[in-house]
Amino acid sequence: MPLALLALAIGAFGIGTTEFVIMGLLPEVAADYGVTIPTAGFLVTGYALGVVLGAPLMTVLGTRVPRKRMLMLLMGLFIAGNVLSALAPAFGVMLAGRVVASLAHGAFFGIGSVVAAGLVAPEKKAGAIAMMFTGLTVANVVGVPLGTLVGQTAGWRLTFLIVAALGVLGLLGIAKLVPELPRPEGVRIRHELAAFRNVQVLLAMAMTVLGFGGVFAAITYITPMMTNVAGFADTSVTWLLVLFGLGMVAGNLIGGRFADRALMPMLYVSLGSLAVVLAVFTLTAHTKAGAAVTVVLIGALGFATVPPLQKRVLDQAAGAPTLASAVNIGAFNLGNALAAWLGGLVIAAGLGWTAPNWVGAALAASALVLAVLSGALERRTAGTHPGEVGGRGGSGGNGGSPAVAVPAAGAVPAHH
Repeated sequence: MPLALLALAIGAFGIGTTEFVIMGLLPEVAADYGVTIPTAGFLVTGYALGVVLGAPLMTVLGTRVPRKRMLMLLMGLFIAGNVLSALAPAFGVMLAGRVVASLAHGAFFGIGSVVAAGLVAPEKKAGAIAMMFTGLTVANVVGVPLGTLVGQTAGWRLTFLIVAALGVLGLLGIAKLVPELPRPEGVRIRHELAAFRNVQVLLAMAMTVLGFGGVFAAITYITPMMTNVAGFADTSVTWLLVLFGLGMVAGNLIGGRFADRALMPMLYVSLGSLAVVLAVFTLTAHTKAGAAVTVVLIGALGFATVPPLQKRVLDQAAGAPTLASAVNIGAFNLGNALAAWLGGLVIAAGLGWTAPNWVGAALAASALVLAVLSGALERRTAGTHPGEVGGRGGSGGNGGSPAVAVPAAGAVPAHH
């Protein structure tokens, strides 16, 4: 794997840290600004919505900019947002800083996925994407717990200054290690938008919303579930989240490895297993050992879907993948927001702290249904138009056989 992927992973580490660390620092931020914790929660919601809106916006604005330069500009925006958050004199200013930082999120991962895939041979593309996303998963194991600890002991503002410093490191790494890539030739906004007329692209994005949403239906409410049902102390939740993060790292790497060999079978297995594990979590949440093991499995199975889903979008939108790739990153965050809302509804309805697990299982099962439908449509298209299938989604139908996957993936670097 090229060293340039390390620079992308460092940027992803900083972005992952700033996205999730705020959840552990809400009480400190709320106390500092004299607002309620639910009000401080807008710092989470605002960031998620900023990702959803910023992904297509920043990608469209960067259509005419060379991809390396655009990645550097996005890291600059990320640094500015975190510095503004750290120095914000009022809550509204900090919220603005969070939104500024979030605008870089979707486009960085979207453009970064295209760049990462273009740095390696066609049969290694999902692995390269997974390598970049490793920075995001490691952030949940290292960055978030350490950032929370720093924020609770030395002040939350220092945490955001450190995150900004990580952004500087990522910016320098991209400048030094990522090769100069020419501006995509002949790509216009209408070409990028045309990808959304492909039903397979839309199905992949819907799988992203539902599948990853299943994970966050449970994880959003992990603290009350583990303290009120499993009997963990409040201080143990941090270590449960570390276990979740370790599962994410493992699942991301496994998903990248097997997506290059058998993409759609990988999705069938991971989504089906995720639905089962989330349903079982309703039972295992009542014991400490069972809950801990299940949390690891949820992280692993949830993130095992990320590289194949991202590669699926890249393959199906091969002629103009950048916008579709970035919008799919927004789809992950849309899934998070949708799942958190649905999980809150069932708790408010008095169905208990474990009820969000059933919501998550239903979402993951729905994603599996869409995956099966997508595979069936692809096989049907292959039988009807054998001459047209090679460049439109070979990675999905037979799981990355070189005879099919190479033309699909090969279209990506042609626009670098």
